[in-house]
Amino acid sequence: MIQLIVAEKGHGKTKFLLEKVSEAAKEARGNVVFIDNDLSHIYEIKNTVRFVNVSDYKITGSQEFYGFVSGIMSADHDLEQLFIDKLLIISSLKSPVDAVELLHKLDEISTKCDVSLTVSFTGKKEDLPKDLQEKVLDFA
Repeated sequence: MIQLIVAEKGHGKTKFLLEKVSEAAKEARGNVVFIDNDLSHIYEIKNTVRFVNVSDYKITGSQEFYGFVSGIMSADHDLEQLFIDKLLIISSLKSPVDAVELLHKLDEISTKCDVSLTVSFTGKKEDLPKDLQEKVLDFA
């Protein structure tokens, strides 16, 4: 239940992600959470969406970030949709190839918890394995 927004820097990933968050805020019956690494988009998010500035939690790696996301999912049984901007930066990974294991784990936990997960990061779709390439959303 993971969707990926992947493109090079400056191609509108965050703008597209914020549009999806806005749609979710209008349509969701459960809770919606948006995770970012700073407060730059806090005023673009409806106040019905829980905004989490992950830099407040001193996360230093992908395993810690996975635990953080798992904690959010396990603590909120009404969580319907979770959005993560800048995954590579937040989880201290250098490339999409480095994120493959984390993406598979996030896909697994989101399916288990029945949470729709949308993740954005800088990179090329072609750098991902075929199963993850199929989860990349087309946007322009």
